[in-house]
Amino acid sequence: MYTEELIKGKKWLAVGDGPRDPVTGKRKQIARRGKTKKEAEQRVRDAIDALKEDGIDESVVKKMTFEKLAAEWLNEYALTGKKKATLRIRRKEINILNRYIAKINIAQVTGRKYQKILNDLTDQEYARTTISGVHTTAGMIFKYAVKVKLLKDNPVAGAVVPKKRMTVEDIESSKIEQKYLEREELEEFLLAVKVHGLEMDLERFYLLAFTGMRSGEMCALKLPDINFETKELRITKTIYSEDNNMRNYELTPPKTSGSVRTITLDDQIIDILKAHVTKQKKLRLQSRIDPSEYHDGNFLFARENGYPFLPKNIIVRMERILEKTSIKKHATPHIFRHTYISMLAEAKVDLPTVMERVGHDDMKTTMKIYTHVTKKMKEDASNKVQQTFGNILNFGIS
Repeated sequence: MYTEELIKGKKWLAVGDGPRDPVTGKRKQIARRGKTKKEAEQRVRDAIDALKEDGIDESVVKKMTFEKLAAEWLNEYALTGKKKATLRIRRKEINILNRYIAKINIAQVTGRKYQKILNDLTDQEYARTTISGVHTTAGMIFKYAVKVKLLKDNPVAGAVVPKKRMTVEDIESSKIEQKYLEREELEEFLLAVKVHGLEMDLERFYLLAFTGMRSGEMCALKLPDINFETKELRITKTIYSEDNNMRNYELTPPKTSGSVRTITLDDQIIDILKAHVTKQKKLRLQSRIDPSEYHDGNFLFARENGYPFLPKNIIVRMERILEKTSIKKHATPHIFRHTYISMLAEAKVDLPTVMERVGHDDMKTTMKIYTHVTKKMKEDASNKVQQTFGNILNFGIS
């Protein structure tokens, strides 16, 4: 060990050889300071012992803030092939965490301090799904810190996402019926589409309603994805644009591997799509767009310039149609997935087939809707028996 006096009577610097680097085989110099020679040397010995025990270099940890750690983790996370949409969500969750601990040294982030963050987010009435996402991201970041020998333990491992006490209004608004359109509501919406819809509204909303597709999957459809002879639709991709710019779109695989699927279309939907394709071809021939500026992406639903529509457009169109109806539910295009599940359940399609047709979206929600609809059908059947054969049933009572 090498030791020297830096400032006479005030500071000493001790330097010792740490464990060999597992990759290069070279020894790492461990330097520590102290008020006395003995103190500086003891600090070096303690640091070397810690490195031998758990591989954690305190000098590196002292320079590592949460902000730096999160950025380092995100770079590695991106290399695993995650979609841009997923990375965007992780960045948002990191930004929330940075508001609390960006400049704090990671060794100072305790389980108690982290739990207070989750509690505060709950007090600020963040959605529980948002808080859960933040918690998941924090868990992955600190797990990474343990893996790369920056921390010995994950400080967020024992934390819990608080459960908000539900009010009567919360309970009533969270009823499963709120997640899908009843038959009468679907009829009202589609009628409003026929009466008030703009160009392509009818084709797109009917396709969403009777296939359970995600809006991103629908916007990504290309003409070869439809086989009009076999009446089949092949779903292999979804569309994404970080800035909602039609020219900056990206086609990526669907949400999950189970989302790649082939579904059979009803005759009525096939007829609607055939008419749509014919109309699009005519418009393409009549287009005044300069051919050199036309984007030939072969999209089923294309703008005049050939570029695809984005899911944001479907949301805006749906909000416009909903204003023409009496439907009070908070409905986005995703509600058609749940509506389609309810339709299949009412048609007595078995659950595995339902899951296959919708591409394994949220099994928990799918199960709830399927169970709710089938249970309701049984109750309706019992009521019909009572209404039809009530007099006979009463014979046993009189």
